[in-house]
Amino acid sequence: MSLKRAKITGIGRYLPEYILTNKELETMVETDDEWIRTRTGIAERRILKDPDKASAFMATEAAKEAISDANINADEIDAIIVGTVTPDYFFPATAALVQKRVGAVNAWGFDLSAACSGFLFALSSGSMMIESGRAKKVLVIGADKMSSIIDFKDRTTCILFGDAAGAVVLEEADSGGIIDFVHHTDGDEECSLYQPAGGSLNPPTVESVQNKLHYIRQDGKVVFKSATRGMADVSLEIMERNNLTGDDIAWLVPHQANLRIIDATARRMGLDPQKVMINIEKYGNTTAATIPLCLYDWKDRLKDGDNVILAAFGGGFTWGATYIKWEK
Repeated sequence: MSLKRAKITGIGRYLPEYILTNKELETMVETDDEWIRTRTGIAERRILKDPDKASAFMATEAAKEAISDANINADEIDAIIVGTVTPDYFFPATAALVQKRVGAVNAWGFDLSAACSGFLFALSSGSMMIESGRAKKVLVIGADKMSSIIDFKDRTTCILFGDAAGAVVLEEADSGGIIDFVHHTDGDEECSLYQPAGGSLNPPTVESVQNKLHYIRQDGKVVFKSATRGMADVSLEIMERNNLTGDDIAWLVPHQANLRIIDATARRMGLDPQKVMINIEKYGNTTAATIPLCLYDWKDRLKDGDNVILAAFGGGFTWGATYIKWEK
């Protein structure tokens, strides 16, 4: 029995209207535009200001566009996987809310928590469902309302993150599609990047709120070094596994955490900078949404037969790379 492959047949996104610029951040925290641009490559980020809307709303809007782009009906979807660390609730799952809102009456689904690697891990999970023959059409979403867990008085984190969602539809491929993936996890027991409270270890209390323990905390130096090494290593690893050189790659689609990390990954792969998708200056780090946002922004430049490498590194620590022979 030959192995089926999955391919991306539809792409969608949702970006909040409000743009938080570096200049505005200067009025909120001790920082400046040049400092942020030099260290991260970020000029602005989107913030979902409506208190009645969160990750499920953004995921739903992105999903609707992806479904339309794939030219299918929502009731054809077999499964929904949402990569997120900012679900509306611990339960019900964000995927369940999306399922209801888009009318995917025949789909089951779940959330996947892998921080900035969330979309990549969800994409591989959906691909394996199709490879096994258990599903024909899978909706994969990365969505995060990072502003909900950011302390805008903490310049080590508030300058980095934005809110957004990106979604893709996966279907069976006649040729090409998702060829290979390599994923890694290494438990970060030092908690270099984490949210201290809100889980079962430190459930919400008056004290946890007063001490701002529900906001992201990170050791920037440790995370930067680990991400630079991890994303570059795994990108090279998947190239070597598939006998690819930098000349063979049409596009690198990197997680948009930091421009210096992206540049280091491209250099390690031997890639021309013109082959790297970069939109971090407009959106910042949208966690699980960064890779599908890049695919959306470059979708008109992707050609059938292009060798495309997706790469990410996130809290956990989690990291990975996926090799796609593009065919839409």
